[in-house]
Amino acid sequence: MSHQTTPFSRADLLPQEEMLEISSQKSDLFIGIPKETAFQEKRVCLTPDAVSALVNNGHRVLIESGAGLGAKYSDKNYSEAGAEITQDTKKVYNCPMLLKVEPPTIEELEMIKPQTVLISALQIKTQTKAYFEILAKKRITAMAFEFIKDQDGAYPAVRALSEIAGTASVLIASELLSSSSEGNGLLFGNVSGVPPVEVVIIGAGTVGEYAARSAIGLGANIKVFDNSITKLRCIQRNLATTFYTSTIQPKALSKALKRCDVLIGAVRGKDRSPIIITETMVENMKNGSVLIDVSIDMGGCVETSEITNHNKPVYTKHGVIHYCVPNIAARYSRTASFAISNMFTPYLLKIADNGGIENAVRFDNGLKNGLYTYHGILTNRSVGEWFGLKYSDPNLLIF
Repeated sequence: MSHQTTPFSRADLLPQEEMLEISSQKSDLFIGIPKETAFQEKRVCLTPDAVSALVNNGHRVLIESGAGLGAKYSDKNYSEAGAEITQDTKKVYNCPMLLKVEPPTIEELEMIKPQTVLISALQIKTQTKAYFEILAKKRITAMAFEFIKDQDGAYPAVRALSEIAGTASVLIASELLSSSSEGNGLLFGNVSGVPPVEVVIIGAGTVGEYAARSAIGLGANIKVFDNSITKLRCIQRNLATTFYTSTIQPKALSKALKRCDVLIGAVRGKDRSPIIITETMVENMKNGSVLIDVSIDMGGCVETSEITNHNKPVYTKHGVIHYCVPNIAARYSRTASFAISNMFTPYLLKIADNGGIENAVRFDNGLKNGLYTYHGILTNRSVGEWFGLKYSDPNLLIF
């Protein structure tokens, strides 16, 4: 007997439950955006353009008055985009979905209603056990935007803010080198007949790549150090030019530091940045040279680094000008807000189109990676291990 092909299509053979899930109902979101209260935090999660896109898709956005002022967006800009404005902080925290840049404080968490969806940064190193206990008690579903992955397995939020930090480090160094900022009065760049500024970059990740891109664009002479040959190969390929690259060897590094005008530290570690530049190396640097430690939010990669802030960003040690502000991106709050907003908006529309956060997380592994509590149950392994808390696999909770 001849073999017959089945008369059913693939769709006919799908289990009925799966069919129902695929044709899930679109849900309307009601998003609250409170004013950021963290020290010198000037960014906002959504720009007026992003609010307009969400409102035009049938969603509601409630913004606390003054939330966009740090990024130079007025309440009028938001109300014209279709947002509702309120002076009442509690009303914003009562929204079913909350969007923040910084993680909420314990006091802010107390204002959140049970079963709320919270999307913000987590900043695991600054958290306490009490934070996760409140999330559990209120059965909150929380997502950290620095853990969200895209289709390529990269972290879009971290990358966007690292691009800003890398470019900013060169612009800040250029300011600090001028005579008006106690520097040596050097122009960051290349002038005919004048030797170019020497820049040493430690770390060939995203921050290092964008610092190198900006420094080369201004005509500086750069040297990039990293212990990963693959990263050094990638940075040369991405910048489509050849320049000095080296693994981190004390002799070569010390020699480069003695000659450089600018040092940019951009090394990340697992729990904290490794200290690569010793105090002796800093002592041997030129007087009036500039050191920018972008790794300071993870402890810093220079032994002489101490945290500073945007009001008093620099101090001089061993004749070297140190800039060690942990939140560089907040200095360029409008650009940073644009970057965060452009990342958030497609995800919010996807969550709505999938009929809510549960379906969105079920269909998108990158989004699932951002989840750290689901109805109050901890689902992130790193958090569980860091705080000694029980955690569950999200795949077992979301069917």
